[in-house]
Parts: sequence; C-alpha cells; structure tokens
Amino acid sequence: MLDIKWIRENPKALTEALTKRSWSSDDAQSTVDDLIAKDEARRAHVAKLQEAQERRNAASKEIGKAMGAKDTALAERLKVEVAEIKGFIQSGEATERELDKALNHALAVLPNVPLDEVPVGKDEHDNVEVRRFGEELIARRQPRMGNKPKEHFEIGEKLGQMDFERAAKLSGSRFTVLSGQIARLERALGQFMLDLHTTEHGYTEVQPPLLVRDDIMYGTGQLPKFEEDLFFVPHGESRLGLIPTAEVSLTNLVREEITAHEKLPLRFTALTPCFRSEAGSAGRDTRGMLRQHQFYKVELVSITDQESSLEEHERMTECAEAVLKKLELPFRTVTLCTGDMGFGARKTYDIEVWLPGQNAYREISSCSVCGDFQARRMDARYKDRDGKGNRFVHTLNGSGTAVGRALIAVIENYQNEDGSVTIPEVLRPYMGGLEKIESK
Repeated sequence: MLDIKWIRENPKALTEALTKRSWSSDDAQSTVDDLIAKDEARRAHVAKLQEAQERRNAASKEIGKAMGAKDTALAERLKVEVAEIKGFIQSGEATERELDKALNHALAVLPNVPLDEVPVGKDEHDNVEVRRFGEELIARRQPRMGNKPKEHFEIGEKLGQMDFERAAKLSGSRFTVLSGQIARLERALGQFMLDLHTTEHGYTEVQPPLLVRDDIMYGTGQLPKFEEDLFFVPHGESRLGLIPTAEVSLTNLVREEITAHEKLPLRFTALTPCFRSEAGSAGRDTRGMLRQHQFYKVELVSITDQESSLEEHERMTECAEAVLKKLELPFRTVTLCTGDMGFGARKTYDIEVWLPGQNAYREISSCSVCGDFQARRMDARYKDRDGKGNRFVHTLNGSGTAVGRALIAVIENYQNEDGSVTIPEVLRPYMGGLEKIESK
C-alpha cells in the first residue's frame, strides 16, 4: 500500500508511475484525483470532529463553572449543547469509519511505484536481458537429444511416469500424477534447493501454514485485487485461503511486529505446495506441467531495513541463479519492464530457464523488491539504529526456484535420444546414486 501522505505531496509522480504501468493517462489522472478528493474529505471531516470534541470539553468545564455560580439557565443551555455535540460525534465517528474504509480500499488496489531504473514498457517484449548462463551447454547437449528435442510431457508419458489423463479423472485439467523415479526426481529437486539455501545462502527453513486468513492475503497484496486467482475453503463462519506462494505466509511472519534493527535482515525459505486458479490463462500452456493449479515451489523471503533492500535484491537473485548453475541448466536473467511487473513490486528480475523442447526460455523464478509496500499493509516495522524511532521494513520475495518447472527443465535438458533422462550429478545423492531414468 502506498503512503497517502506521499500521494498528497506527489500527485504528479503517482500519475506518471501509473502511466508507466500501462494505465491510460486519463485513468491514471482520474484515479489520483479521486484519491486526493477522498483524502481531503476524510481530513476535513476529522477536523470537524476534533473541533466538536474540543467544544464538548470546553462546554463541560463551562457547565461546572455555571453550576458553581448558580446560573442554572446557562448550565441547562450548555447541557443541551453538549448532548447535541455528543450525538454529532457519535454519528461523525461512524462517518469517519466509512471515509477511512473508502480511502483504504482505493489505496489497496493501487500498484506499487516502479523504481526509476526499471525500463518502461508494455509487456514481456520490452523486458531487458541482463545476463546469460550456459549457452555452451545448449550446443554441447544438442547431439545426444536427436534432431528434434522432445517436450517434457512427451518424455514423461513415454517413460510411463507422468500421467495427465488419470490426474484429469481425479481433479480435472491442470493437474499431473507423477510416479516412480520422476516423482522422486521432483522430491530430490526440492530437497536440494532447501539444502542449498539453508547451508550456503543463510536462509532459515520454515514450515508455514498452507491455509491463511484474508488479512494475511491482504498483507502481501493478493487481496482484494486478485481474489479470482485464489482458492478458498469454508472455515467456521468465515474462510481460509490456500496460499498461491509461500511468500504469503513467510512475509507475514513479521506482521504487526517491531523488529530490532540488529536482527535484520531476516531470511526465510520454505518448500510448499502452491495453489492457483490460473484465472485468465485459458488456452495458455494447456499441455504438460508448465501452468498447474497445484505445484511445489521453494520460496525465498527477506525482511530488511530501508537502506539494504536493493543490495539484498541482487543477492537474492544470485541465490536463485545458483540453483540453476549447480544443476547446469542454461538460463537468462531479465529485468521486467514497468508493464510486465507484478502488483507489489518496485523492481523484478525474472530468471528464464532454457527448454529445448520448446526452443525457448521460460520463467522459473521471479525475484522482487517491494520496498515498504507490503509492510504498510501488514504494519510491520523495525527499530532505527539509535532505537528511538520505528520505520516500515522493506520486503523481498523470490522463487528459489519453482520445483515443477525445474523438473521440466531437467527432463528436457538432460533427455537422451533413446527416451531416457540423465540425472544431474548434484542430484544423484538425493536419488540413491541413480544416474539415469529409463523406461522399464
């Protein structure tokens, strides 16, 4: 959530930021004007309430003086005035709550302001490549794949260990049943990533809840704007949401708390299932495992002070890249343009892994710095170095990485022309020493 005080003082900057995010100039301007109007109405009403409360207090003192002076007529008039003021304050407080609600709702659906260094653009075609890794691996592996590398679902189905038809019988489309060594390979990937991030990168492993309250989803920005992307289950008289990413649970660990400065940065990681309705993705990636309603992901979350967040963003991205380097999977890292960036992000790096079956790079990790955008929604703060003041923390999140997509990348990059899949060396200890997955 953006700071209304900043918006009040920088309306032009917000209008420009929304325009960079592909809003029309008219929509951006009308949105900012509406926000300013809502804020002015709320502040004017609060000022009236404060004046009324001051007059009530003063009149109450005057009643005492009038009673002491035996001026009963004045005392009675003052009592009538106090009663009227009390009625106004009671109804006014209800109005204040409605004005607060309207302003907060308008703020809650506003996206974050991109950093100045983020490239301006409309969609993924305007993203800017930062670096590549492993182009020599692509050339070296090509001969053993044959003339036309297969996609992961062709390989998995031929091995008899990836079943989409049975998954559809159980749950419908966008689900997969994995079995045998491919199921073990997915488990191995998740365990490898967790071990890497906890032993080499300094993250603390967490096993968080998979079901969370609405205010937790609100804290990281999934609600109210992206409700249709979520799954919910009834819970008593309310509901709980299935997490679309462990970012939701991990980031909210510091909600409504004040963290001591010396404890920062906090770094958390978790391997969890993730659940997404994939609203709006009809017709996209309908075959295979690229876009699923349920998938595993290793999440990285950092909580920092305001001065360290950009440096932490670079570090987090390098931690995610390290996963692919150790797996020897070719990838490229791109800076997302303003029009392709997520709702809560100020800057995002996407890591795209090479998939020879598609002859394309596809996203496997997204690492974002959010500034204090989520912290304001969560009321998460930290003590200044001098211990005197409190400031909002800065939050960061990234995939370290998406396990299902890593499985796809391993199957496609390590495929052999005979239909077998070689196990990357770094995963063999997790696979009981197995070197190759073959059809039985």
